[in-house]
Amino acid sequence: MENPKKKKKTSQNPEAKFQFELNSCSKAKDLRGAISLYDDAVLNNTRLNQHHFNALLYLCSNSVADHSLKTTALDYGFRVFRHMSSLGVVPNEASVTAVARLAAAKGDADYAFELVNGMGKYNNATPRLRTYDPALFCFCEMLDADKAYEVEEHMNGVGVSLEEAELAALLKVSARSGRADKVYEYLHKLRSCVRCVSESTAVVVEEWFCGAKASEVGEVEFDVGQVREGVLRNGGGWHGQGWIGKGDWAVNRTSVGADGHCCCCGEQLVCVDIDDSETEKFAGSVAGLALEREVKANFSEFQAWLEKHDSYEAIVDGANVGLYKQNFADGGFSISQLDCVVKELYNQSGNKWPLVVLHNKRLRGLMENPSSRKLVEEWMNNGALYTTPNGSNDDWYWLFAAVKLRCLLVTNDEMRDHIFELIGSNFFNQWKERHQVHYTFIKGNLKLQMPPSYSLVIQESEKGYWHVPLAPGTSSESSICWLCITRPSGHDAVATVSNGVSSCLDSQVDENNATSISGKRKERSPPS
Repeated sequence: MENPKKKKKTSQNPEAKFQFELNSCSKAKDLRGAISLYDDAVLNNTRLNQHHFNALLYLCSNSVADHSLKTTALDYGFRVFRHMSSLGVVPNEASVTAVARLAAAKGDADYAFELVNGMGKYNNATPRLRTYDPALFCFCEMLDADKAYEVEEHMNGVGVSLEEAELAALLKVSARSGRADKVYEYLHKLRSCVRCVSESTAVVVEEWFCGAKASEVGEVEFDVGQVREGVLRNGGGWHGQGWIGKGDWAVNRTSVGADGHCCCCGEQLVCVDIDDSETEKFAGSVAGLALEREVKANFSEFQAWLEKHDSYEAIVDGANVGLYKQNFADGGFSISQLDCVVKELYNQSGNKWPLVVLHNKRLRGLMENPSSRKLVEEWMNNGALYTTPNGSNDDWYWLFAAVKLRCLLVTNDEMRDHIFELIGSNFFNQWKERHQVHYTFIKGNLKLQMPPSYSLVIQESEKGYWHVPLAPGTSSESSICWLCITRPSGHDAVATVSNGVSSCLDSQVDENNATSISGKRKERSPPS
């Protein structure tokens, strides 16, 4: 008889009953039912806690999108928050986010931002991206660019990273406010944040380039050498030197060929690398971790050796190649596979030897066989072999060499195990795309899969052209659409070729069947 008595006692507890019924309203998104419960709880002096208030605030903030409920949701939402404060119930991040959404729905972006600014006074309440969104999007919708930039600055200060939706909103408010410098800045932030933009973001980009302000900004006389240096320093695909050219932009929706040439302007897109500072940071991170985990003297010796032998264009993960598909009876380390890779790289590079990184214990076994010894000695005589010492992990060596020398890395290792997780680099995948060479042996014939000819990422060329990839509608890469954005610059004009697809706004079909769009035509400065 104990259990029934306990259940009866629990059902008579006002707080527990309120909690149960409020959860039911929350699941059913029943705002009016929740309000009725809340009014009764206040009337009966039911003790309310943070969870109760958060559930009510969440329901109110979610209901403002319903026109028939908006007024009630706003009225009760702020009332609940005031009640929460009066009782000394400390809000958490969820509380602040819900009230910020209510403030934004009311058009009060300042209060939404003030709520986030004041979170420091609450224990364990750390703002997240969703906490900032109401104020940021509200300022952007109000075209208050300076306030929107202030929100972004605050986000950066606490380490909250913006995503595509936030960057697109900032790009849009900058474009509509005529802030060309900020448009340029946010295009580059988009480039580093996302690979392919959504359709809604693409429309924002198009609207800027088709507008009058975009045609007015830029320089025809610019330092070509400085731009080129910027491209090299940044790893290719962008220079970051500002707008290049003058006059109207032509915006086309087009495709990019398998070789990386734009089917509209003919521009060669590139496989984008990480920039100089990221490369140095990456190499330093790998070296630091290796020195912690390897015998320090051994890895330091390798670093010193590499300083004196820094002309390699390719590094080969010897163990990975030699053991490829050797997990069968009588299978072992295949030096013939490794030799095929070495010779192919040698021939492709115009007779430059790659560097094979191989563990010392593997070398001893190879030297015992006369035929394999001959190949090993050939590599040694040509400076194509570095053997790692006993007790070492050769992964650290070949990875550091490839990063430090900025060269190709031949390995099928997808670099997902614990040592690569230690690096924790968000640009690791970008580096792999540009540097890793996969390989296969089909019936004994080697096939190297070189890095792609171009990257699916926003690219800015030396001419000042822009190419923006859109997120594919299907899994087929051939379906990917690109925005090709060009105008006259200090370079010779590039002829437009066919295969453009209509974009938006005012379209004109040129004689080559590429459909272009632009703002109002103005007289263009002739190319220099």
